[in-house]
Amino acid sequence: MEEFQAPAGTVALPDSGSTASSTWREALKRQLDALPLERRRQLRVLTHGAGAQLLPDGQGDTPPLLDLASNDYLGLSRHPEVQAAAAEELQRSGVGAGASRLVSGSRPVHRQLEQRLATWLGRERVLLFPSGFQANLAAVGALANRHTLVLADRLIHHSLLAGVKASGARLERFAHNDINDLEQRLQAARAHNEKRRLLVLSESLFSMEGTSPDVGVLAACCSRHGAALLLDEAHALGVLGPGGRGLAWGLEGPGNGAIALISGTFGKAFGSGGAFLAGDALVMEWLLQSSGPFRYTTALAPPLAAGALASLDWLETTEARGEAAGAALLQRARRWRDGLEAAGWPRPPGEGPILPLLVGSDQRALELQAQLEAAGLLAVAIRPPTVPEGQARLRLVLRRDLPAGTLPRLLDALGPAPTTP
Repeated sequence: MEEFQAPAGTVALPDSGSTASSTWREALKRQLDALPLERRRQLRVLTHGAGAQLLPDGQGDTPPLLDLASNDYLGLSRHPEVQAAAAEELQRSGVGAGASRLVSGSRPVHRQLEQRLATWLGRERVLLFPSGFQANLAAVGALANRHTLVLADRLIHHSLLAGVKASGARLERFAHNDINDLEQRLQAARAHNEKRRLLVLSESLFSMEGTSPDVGVLAACCSRHGAALLLDEAHALGVLGPGGRGLAWGLEGPGNGAIALISGTFGKAFGSGGAFLAGDALVMEWLLQSSGPFRYTTALAPPLAAGALASLDWLETTEARGEAAGAALLQRARRWRDGLEAAGWPRPPGEGPILPLLVGSDQRALELQAQLEAAGLLAVAIRPPTVPEGQARLRLVLRRDLPAGTLPRLLDALGPAPTTP
């Protein structure tokens, strides 16, 4: 990236008419002009229709779009119990918390949600955050410093990479979900320095790949080499594992395992907003005492916390409900993968509700997005840098409330499969 060099003696940002201002503005313009049209992003406003339908805002009589793009896997964002809980807390506590948790922003609903989540996940303690990005920044910062070696899955989320950069730790990438590659790197790291702090970063359900590691094998590998494991369960919670508790559930007892922290969000299967970190008492107390991302931010909005708590209630009402919701979604995901493969498309990897349809070029992905939209289906083209170069795709997402017959409708809208991926 081209950098702006301020003139000697400059002590403040120049106004819009100065030569220096023109310099940095011209640099930004050159960078924008160099961005190919197929890589440009645009904001689009959509409003909720009935069920899983979305309405393009301000586009007249445009028909509704069936949502195959959002992460509202269980459809809880519009569930009456979740909405009612958020509305009740809105009247009780107001819209925002007004301060950080360490000043005056803590509310009873924060404590209730933290305690319930800790019990549900089998962890000693939970802390809430306003966003998943912020939670991951805090998690890496708590477990790594400039003396740490971080080994991250090559397809790890950007928020975790941002956390590594902020921590000053050294970063190595291992091949996606390749435990053998990770094992070799951990062995080499221990041979070089047996006392160095090691941190491994992975996800239980990769948001753009739809794939999952064997979390038990991953945790055991980390444990053998004395490495801490930070596992992002954002897309798995509510869907994967017993009762939707994620893939780390039941693997380790409190305080004695390689899984140092679990991060999760409420903006996906929980249908609310915000995020959390879960771990043992030692790590969580260290977070409370040392974490800038926790200390220096306004607390999670109380209505969002109440909505997430109601979603947890929904999952826990009976153990069978959480089990049934996840099982039904996974069964549907298998049918969709089978159907796409039978139609000649590359079988989407993984087993969960995220089905990436790899098409290669950015332009082809955008064309398919438009093609599906013309048929009333919303599936968004995902392009670099979100995914590796040359691996643009449509990201298909299954929801519990999709109507019957959606798969044949999708296959018809996609048309003939390409002869080559």
